[in-house]
Amino acid sequence: MSRIHEALKKAEQERAALQGGSAQSSFVAPQTLEPPIKDPGGAPPIAAEGHVPASVVPLTSGMPSFSSPFSVDNLLARCPQLQWKPDERTMLFFNGDDNARGTEEFRTLRSRLYSARDKMALKKILVTSALPKEGKSFTAANLAQVLVRQPGRRVLLIDADLRGPRLHKMLGTTSSPGLGDYLQGTGDEFSIMQRGSLESLFFVPSGGETSDPAELVSNGRLKLLLQRVEGLFDWIIVDSPPVVPVSDASILAKACDGVLLVVRSNTTPVDMARRARQEFPDQALVGVVLNGTEGAAVPYTRYYYETYEKNGNQSKT
Repeated sequence: MSRIHEALKKAEQERAALQGGSAQSSFVAPQTLEPPIKDPGGAPPIAAEGHVPASVVPLTSGMPSFSSPFSVDNLLARCPQLQWKPDERTMLFFNGDDNARGTEEFRTLRSRLYSARDKMALKKILVTSALPKEGKSFTAANLAQVLVRQPGRRVLLIDADLRGPRLHKMLGTTSSPGLGDYLQGTGDEFSIMQRGSLESLFFVPSGGETSDPAELVSNGRLKLLLQRVEGLFDWIIVDSPPVVPVSDASILAKACDGVLLVVRSNTTPVDMARRARQEFPDQALVGVVLNGTEGAAVPYTRYYYETYEKNGNQSKT
């Protein structure tokens, strides 16, 4: 018993004697602060006399429960479902024909990406090209469609080409609200998404017109968007502006895991393709898509995919 405890008890007894009361002290000793006694046999700790075991009061007692707003339930509840009218000439997986020309090549591309995923973290893929009109948007849209054809896969397609957006036209839907609105802080993650008839395919269009796309894509909000929603999707495909004319693709690539570079057969100048390739580090470029290899009268019907060699050799494409 401590000296303080003895002094307090003695003072209480003297006060009771002066008042003619009982010498029986009404002082109640405080609970001791000794730690619980541990059982050498490995059983749970035994509370010392006068102690209340810590387990009696849960650590979470009185704390509010927290539920992340970025859940699949919120995604399905808040993401509007629209009536898409896709262009079936270029959107290969909306017409129900699994044997349409070009579909098998996209399945091959899908398999190559899954093989690459075994060797590296790969979920957010940027699709770009050296110059305009080489088929990057066509490739991005159909890649998203073939990925979502597998059961249980959820895919997000983002039109980050704020200068010349095309995906909303290919899918036959509205362009706004979209990414540009989010980058300007006028929309949240779910309000800029939409979905159509293809189950589990979600789309973020480009949004309204913007005066300075390069400044918007570099303000950090795209990276924030991807960080917040990537847990909801198996793949995220980002269509970007071409590399050579503007700097957007190089900025966007920093927020993604890998880059697919689209070049058009007999159209893309070799020096432009090389220049575009040099904009990305070796580890970022996961593949090259050679588009339009035959059938000049029917654009976008075939392409060839070759895994990029990281040993410094020039790609076959």
